[in-house]
Amino acid sequence: MKLLILRHAPALNHGRLAGRTDVEADCSDQAAFARMRARIGDPDQVITSPALRCRQTARMLGFPAPHNDERLWEQDYGAWEGLPFESLPDLGPLPVSELADYRPETGESFHDMAARAHEAIRDLTCDSLLIAHAGTVRAALALVVGPQALSFSVAPLSLTVLHRTGDLWSVEAVNVTAP
Repeated sequence: MKLLILRHAPALNHGRLAGRTDVEADCSDQAAFARMRARIGDPDQVITSPALRCRQTARMLGFPAPHNDERLWEQDYGAWEGLPFESLPDLGPLPVSELADYRPETGESFHDMAARAHEAIRDLTCDSLLIAHAGTVRAALALVVGPQALSFSVAPLSLTVLHRTGDLWSVEAVNVTAP
């Protein structure tokens, strides 16, 4: 099975952490959408996070009515939601394993988010395109590399490709943008 995961178009978050906050996407670069659509091809199924920015991205790619899966929502940052990026706490040089377990007040950890995303990913039975968030991409990568997936940068409107054979996952590409 081939799994394509596309991070949504740039979030119109006004310099604030969006996470579970439902903000719109900047869908103005029609040429980038056309190039990415050509790169994606025709997956057997398209599933999005219920977030508006993901659904807008799907529509711009020509997938007007994809299935939404609540398990693909971005990490819930709790008390950090809506804070300007420069106001977020500095967690210092936490080891990746501790960072993956860290929960902002009233929020969830990367491991919490990854557990629900993994459930959604493991339920897939055919070649699929997920349109979701940077956290969802990192959760999928964690199936191969563990919490080290937190070290990956994931650009807006970038594609990550994984393959599953039985229970084994491999990575074909990460953070690919349309030329």
